[in-house]
Amino acid sequence: MRVCSVVGARPQFVKAFPVSRRLRDDHEEVLIHTGQHYDEELSGVFFDELDIPEPEYNLGVGSGGHAAQTAEMMRLLDEVIEEESPDAVLVYGDTNSTLAAALVAAKREPALAHVEAGLRSGKWSMPEEVNRVLTDHCSDLLLTPGENAAETLRGDSVRGEVVVTGDVMYDAVLAVRDRALDESTPLPLPDLRPDEYVLATVHRAANTDDPERLAGVLDGLAGIDSPVVLPLHPRTEAALDEHGLYDRAAAELRLVDPVGYVEFLRLLSDASRVATDSGGVQKEAFYLDTPCVTLRDETEWVETVDSGWNVLVGSDPDRIARALTDRSALPPKPELYGGGDAAARTVAALEATLGEGSSE
Repeated sequence: MRVCSVVGARPQFVKAFPVSRRLRDDHEEVLIHTGQHYDEELSGVFFDELDIPEPEYNLGVGSGGHAAQTAEMMRLLDEVIEEESPDAVLVYGDTNSTLAAALVAAKREPALAHVEAGLRSGKWSMPEEVNRVLTDHCSDLLLTPGENAAETLRGDSVRGEVVVTGDVMYDAVLAVRDRALDESTPLPLPDLRPDEYVLATVHRAANTDDPERLAGVLDGLAGIDSPVVLPLHPRTEAALDEHGLYDRAAAELRLVDPVGYVEFLRLLSDASRVATDSGGVQKEAFYLDTPCVTLRDETEWVETVDSGWNVLVGSDPDRIARALTDRSALPPKPELYGGGDAAARTVAALEATLGEGSSE
């Protein structure tokens, strides 16, 4: 079985590495990096740290508007898919890289498999929502992290086969958890003490491109007594500067450079709370027993909210501050998104779809 795996952004590198390891045990994988994240701190460090194979292709697309970026990815991916002639194209999540690869594969012979299929925010104005819905309807194999997503796909009458695999990000967390939680793993700020700080991540355009929302998030984070550590995404740094908020953020928060995956998991595990607008961080927090405060009005990961381990606060400063300082007892944590064998289930589903067992 020959599979072209397409990645382009930090969360996709994390999702892909356990699947790539499993795939390469018995099959051929061609890893294609679109270059959507091209900064070394957001891209190269993850390949090195997670021991992800060097991509056979780096398309170097870089940033740009949605239409221009997606079109350029499609043009280059079409050439690669034609040259490599894979049995399947494997895509992850909901980025422009995901959609570009899906549209190319849908018009060629390879089967298209979508990891994290069936997620919905219910907010069509989100570019990610458009990407994931269109990708789902293009896909031959839809691999979901849980039964809720599978039910969504059945309700949408998708044409492809729906398979519940569990969450590959749980596989990723389990693979590096011991290394991440080792006290010898360095932290960006040596004076941090476990459970005495809040970790924050802010990068979604809905927050960074709206000065009122970004100011609200900053007000909420600055409105608590605990130190707030914010690894600064390049988009967020540029937005803070553009909106005249950078000096205040630097004065009231603990700003640090972007960190690698292992270091980030250590920060996340030791934090008393995490405030984030990232979908992946919501799940990583759940897996590491860190209560999550989501800086959005909706989430695809509704099970984390229903379980009581995640709360949606939007950009309202008072709601953010209250949620970050709430010390109410948390409910027992349910097992969501499988048991850490999603990569194996993903490869098995591909084998079944293509009618090819492993070489063992």
